[in-house]
Amino acid sequence: MPQNPPSKDDKNQLTHFDVSGKAHMVDVGEKKETHRIAIASGSIHMKPETMALVLAGQADKGDVLGIARIAAIMGAKKTSELIPLCHPVGLTKVTVDFTTENTCVTCRAQAETMGKTGVEMEALTAVQVGLLTIYDMLKAVDRGMVMTDIHLQEKSGGQSGHWISEK
Repeated sequence: MPQNPPSKDDKNQLTHFDVSGKAHMVDVGEKKETHRIAIASGSIHMKPETMALVLAGQADKGDVLGIARIAAIMGAKKTSELIPLCHPVGLTKVTVDFTTENTCVTCRAQAETMGKTGVEMEALTAVQVGLLTIYDMLKAVDRGMVMTDIHLQEKSGGQSGHWISEK
């Protein structure tokens, strides 16, 4: 059943659906270019002996965190090829950092652009790909690793302004 078009002021509208409920790519042509930043994070939990391999640099496949960092950056760059309705974004910067604590590796990714649409999906994709790469490199010794808490921490720029997660 067709719906009335949502108001442009309605911040709760689902922008990837038209008024008849069909998926479409959002028109960003009229938006202003602004400096946009998004920060996302997530974690992977593993056995203590698996973490020992990571920390000692003794995983069979090499430098786990170094390779995962490159994979995460590549993931951010390929986001529009993976997520059907994402716009290709000219990233100006992507940084990926890993921290370790006990049996957990946390990935934090920051994506930036000067453009008409945000980079939340690029930051989130970077985190996911980084964590998946860690899993791939260590699965021979620990198939029970668990990825958790993948979320957007913060975004700035654009019409909706600055947002910080309450998590």
